[in-house]
Amino acid sequence: MITRLRHLALDISPLRDSRQFRFLFIGQLISLIGRQITVVAVPYQVYVLTHSSLRVGLLGLVQLVPFIVFSLVAGTIADQVDRRRLLLLTQILLAATSSLFVLGAIWGQPPLLFLYGVAAAAAGISAIDQPTRSATVPNLVSRKQLASAVSLNFALFQLGTVAGPAVGGLVIARVGLPIAYGIDVVTFGAAIAAVFLLSPQLPIGRRPESPLSALLAGFAFLRRTPIITGGYAADLMAMVLSAPRALFPALALSVYHVGPSGLGLLYSAPGVGAVAGSALSGFIAHVRHPGRTVIYAIAGWAVALSLFGFATVSIWLAVLLLAVAGAADAISAIARNTIQQTLAPDRLRGRLSAVYSMVVVGGPYLGDARAGAVASAFSAPSAVVAGGIMCLVGCLAIRLAFPEMWRYHAQSPADTAEIEPDS
Repeated sequence: MITRLRHLALDISPLRDSRQFRFLFIGQLISLIGRQITVVAVPYQVYVLTHSSLRVGLLGLVQLVPFIVFSLVAGTIADQVDRRRLLLLTQILLAATSSLFVLGAIWGQPPLLFLYGVAAAAAGISAIDQPTRSATVPNLVSRKQLASAVSLNFALFQLGTVAGPAVGGLVIARVGLPIAYGIDVVTFGAAIAAVFLLSPQLPIGRRPESPLSALLAGFAFLRRTPIITGGYAADLMAMVLSAPRALFPALALSVYHVGPSGLGLLYSAPGVGAVAGSALSGFIAHVRHPGRTVIYAIAGWAVALSLFGFATVSIWLAVLLLAVAGAADAISAIARNTIQQTLAPDRLRGRLSAVYSMVVVGGPYLGDARAGAVASAFSAPSAVVAGGIMCLVGCLAIRLAFPEMWRYHAQSPADTAEIEPDS
């Protein structure tokens, strides 16, 4: 019994054993809290200016285009330069975009195009920052601790999504948008300091490649690896069909009537569940078929969201169901990322992490647009329920389309040999 509980518990040994990983973890935790305040503030500001869920949803499309464009080159860059220097640059540029949001909030009634433009710029920079950070982690911990490091990173992100939106909603309600955005700017200082303390993360033993050939090499690997590609497809399907976050401003202000403080609760709820899911994710390191874990977890996400769409009578019931959805999403994400980081060679990690980020971030952006359009035609609760049902059907489609993902055995050494014939 004790052994089983240990398998469930989150392993924090990477934080204890790796000083470099500890620096990166703590700095990013502080910065993420500020960043998640901005994640709440921007759609709130757009909804207050326009009273339109569709225009909040279009915020996702505006961010999607630069994110995809920069993601296509981000992985190639991350695989050929000092990742530490690249992270320093992206953190400074992201702090600059948050400073522009501060100016827009002080302005009072900024044009919608200004908010869209700054959000697009931040998305493009994040497209470079995220895969660079993800590709750095495997070089900071031992292979044995990789799954634990992935779980810790996911837990880190979800802690930010819990604290950031909750604090953001209170800050917006009490002292306004300029202070909310200003907190984001200040917290970037911790992330910059943490990256500065890392040792150089230079490419090791890699021959120079042209940007095009480097990009093609990454996609060639994915073509040979349906185990990883299936995980991407599963997450993209779930987020495009059922991501509900663009509907939170309308639900908070027009359905639950709880104002910006309640809006912060809705944004925080999935993160609360994801933290719980991450804390109990130790079993993933011992799962024989992690691909099946991904599909089962996404099905749980879909069911929880469908019920959330019906929970219009109580904000607390809604928060509980969003937390359940967040826990399921955490399990899915950790299992997917563990599969990728285990099978991907270091020379391709930056490129594959860029594709992973494109899916993980780009999917919700498309989901925002879908949710906003459906809500404008019908209602916000209807958009949530329809998304959950479609996601359940999509789980079956993924199971049939990617049988390799369903069959994948995590302990089989043959899997890696099959996908790396040129190694």
